[in-house]
Amino acid sequence: MPDLLIELRSEEIPARLQRKAAGDLKKLLTDALVEAGLTYEGAREYWTPRRLTLDIRGLNARSADVREERKGPRTDANEKAIEGFLRGAGLSSISEAHVHSDPKKGDFYVAHIVKPGRPAEEIIAEAMPDIIRNFPWPKPMRSGVASAKPGSLRWVRPLQSIVCTFGSETEETHVIPFEVDGIVASNVTYGHRFHAPEAITVRRFADYAEKLEKAKVVLDGERRKEMILADARNVAFANGLELVEDEGLLEEVSGLVEWPQVLMGSFEEAYLEIPSEIIRLTIKTNQKCFVTRAPGADTLSNKFILVSNIEAKDGGKEIVHGNGKVVRARLSDAAHFWHRDQGNLPDLETLEASAKKFDLDLKKPLDQRMAKLDALKVTFHAKLGTEGERVARIRALAAELAKVTGADTKLVDRAVVLAKADLRTEAVGEFPELQGIMGHKYALLQGEQPAVADAIEDHYKPNGPSDRAPTDPVAVTVALADKLDKLVGFWAIDEKPTGSKDPYALRRAALGVIRLILEGKARLALLPAFETALVTLRAQKPELSADISADLLSFFHDRLKVYLRDLGARHDLIDAVLTPDSDDLLMIARRVEALTAFITDEEGRNLLAGTKRATQILAAEEKKGTTVADAVDAGLFRLDAEKALHQAVEAGSGEAREAIAKEDFRSAMEALAKLRQPVDQFFNDVLVNDDDAAIRANRLALLGLIRSATGTVADFSKIAG
Repeated sequence: MPDLLIELRSEEIPARLQRKAAGDLKKLLTDALVEAGLTYEGAREYWTPRRLTLDIRGLNARSADVREERKGPRTDANEKAIEGFLRGAGLSSISEAHVHSDPKKGDFYVAHIVKPGRPAEEIIAEAMPDIIRNFPWPKPMRSGVASAKPGSLRWVRPLQSIVCTFGSETEETHVIPFEVDGIVASNVTYGHRFHAPEAITVRRFADYAEKLEKAKVVLDGERRKEMILADARNVAFANGLELVEDEGLLEEVSGLVEWPQVLMGSFEEAYLEIPSEIIRLTIKTNQKCFVTRAPGADTLSNKFILVSNIEAKDGGKEIVHGNGKVVRARLSDAAHFWHRDQGNLPDLETLEASAKKFDLDLKKPLDQRMAKLDALKVTFHAKLGTEGERVARIRALAAELAKVTGADTKLVDRAVVLAKADLRTEAVGEFPELQGIMGHKYALLQGEQPAVADAIEDHYKPNGPSDRAPTDPVAVTVALADKLDKLVGFWAIDEKPTGSKDPYALRRAALGVIRLILEGKARLALLPAFETALVTLRAQKPELSADISADLLSFFHDRLKVYLRDLGARHDLIDAVLTPDSDDLLMIARRVEALTAFITDEEGRNLLAGTKRATQILAAEEKKGTTVADAVDAGLFRLDAEKALHQAVEAGSGEAREAIAKEDFRSAMEALAKLRQPVDQFFNDVLVNDDDAAIRANRLALLGLIRSATGTVADFSKIAG
């Protein structure tokens, strides 16, 4: 079966777009082929900075014939109906139709239509121009002389050539001819821009990949990544260092080169006084280079690793020298930011009102930046006010939360008023991803308590499922206050996540609160926390008066379900312990844990079956309006099984309540497990729907006791099985 090779070669494609674009090309073409009736054995995409390549193996040479039976009108239908049928079926006369008989509907016309298959070459030549013209680039551009014409090709960078060859391994391949804006598909490509700029004639994929490799182009993006990583590690090791690995940077750099050459540069050791985070980001952001450190060290070395696209004759000395000059210039700027942030601001007298509002010391640089943030009235959100107003809200909420977390209130207050101060530093202005990190460093430099400095950095955490959650009470308190204020605020202005859209990362914030509570074992009731946050918000913004607590709690329930399911909890067990007003997340998690252990035990499974049977009978009778006694009357018992069950329920529910009061849910489950044998015996020996109405009502009330007893732990009716 034939194979198809496609290459779209252009000027340099931005690295961040390459992987997705190659995947888009594969999907668009394979979908078009399948829709046209072709099948294939396999397809794989490739990409380099200058080309998107698609290798499709085992493609049908021709699409299959399609046979269709189209039902028409009755044979005695009027002339217009028959004419319409002929036109729709593509028949020239009614004699070409067949007559089918139906005992109920009579005789009617049927057209047997055969659509002959088409050669794969014809299908490909038809599909490719449309795919290229409508390719989903985020920001395509027009280029060249043809760009002056309406409807000219828009591509991410100027498209230069197209390869499209087709043929089986046992035959010579041929070009499938098509044209897009004057670019005609051929079997000619080009290698590395500098090392091998000559034309290369290719046949099929194996030949194509081999010739490109000789022309200094590594086609496989994953292989380029492996080469860069291995060579970078080796170069670092040869110099007594280790590479600081960065998957995102590795992906980007592999998209900048077709023939990766790993080199090492250096900068003056004096720049190592700058925090390692600033050095790393400066070198990564501006020069796309990796940093190194001594094995096991926390700080960086003065050596960096760069990846060139050229195999230089001088061994890369000029390339290293040029990159070194730029790195030094960038680090000089970074050093300037670092020192400026530790100095005084020039207009301290204008900051006194803000300093008084937040109890700031204007002799300290970080305090000055917080006062400046407030004085400038930097907007957090148009409807939620300034950053200064938000800090005031977080401050009030954190003071209340500290009573729950047990954190030192003075340290919490100090951490809150400085938590956003580094937003006004030059280092964070240059590298926003350093917010919190730089606040931590500047706080230590001005003599703040370590717990305060840690909380400034950690109050943004956890910032995703793989990020660590802080455990120190001060950091936990500030992090909870920050996230809860954010959630309450955006709920109050009705800016909630919708579908896949979550521009303010509110799902992440809710997950952060959940992890802080569950991983830190913090007992925080959410509804009072929401109300505390709302009181402060409404004092600032009286127009925000809507009650959002129930809806926000429901949102937390949804996120908690996702979190617990990811940890392996069953969805039905989570539903069984959740009620609309459950706001103690730690309690919910402990109940789910205990319930999971309970129903995996044989006693628990059997009790579950009996309890569900009791609940279903009781619910059915209640629905019919059958009388259920308000209380169980032991004097109406006629059988030993009734008495035994009543005694067991009374004892077991009492033990369960005591255990729940101590938040010992496992013991509560064990107490309920004692009901298993009496419940089984009751259903074996007792007919609930007795002819005597009083006895029936009493027995239904006994079933109600079972439901109430188990309901203190979970709603067993929601548990599957």
